[in-house]
Amino acid sequence: MALFSLSACNTISGPTPVVSPGSGASAAAPVNAPSGAGVGMGILGALGNGLIGTAANRLDPADRKKALEAEYKALEYAPVGRATSWKSASGTPSGEVIAAQPYQVGSQNCRQYTHIFTIDAAPQTVRGTACRNPDGSWTPLT
Repeated sequence: MALFSLSACNTISGPTPVVSPGSGASAAAPVNAPSGAGVGMGILGALGNGLIGTAANRLDPADRKKALEAEYKALEYAPVGRATSWKSASGTPSGEVIAAQPYQVGSQNCRQYTHIFTIDAAPQTVRGTACRNPDGSWTPLT
């Protein structure tokens, strides 16, 4: 992962959403998967299970989608440090996603982010980085 060395990073100043010039991606990219589609479809598909990882298997599909939507919205729209919350219709599980300052690696925009969530009464905090794809989706780095 030498590509992501600190010398290759530039902080991007300016408002979110983070949109690469000339990428053809729209700041108004749809957050929801197409009607009737699973969570893996649409703009959320590139997130996979996001930062919640294998804990996503303990969520019903609607709650998993809410968690992934919160990650997408935090990465795409949230000001630095502002929490984007999600909550199950049943009240638990729940969580919040906090994105850091966007930065650029080559021509790709990236953000570090934190997902703090509670599933099965077990609070967890997970940190990671995602980079924006030309289609407006975000892919977590592994």
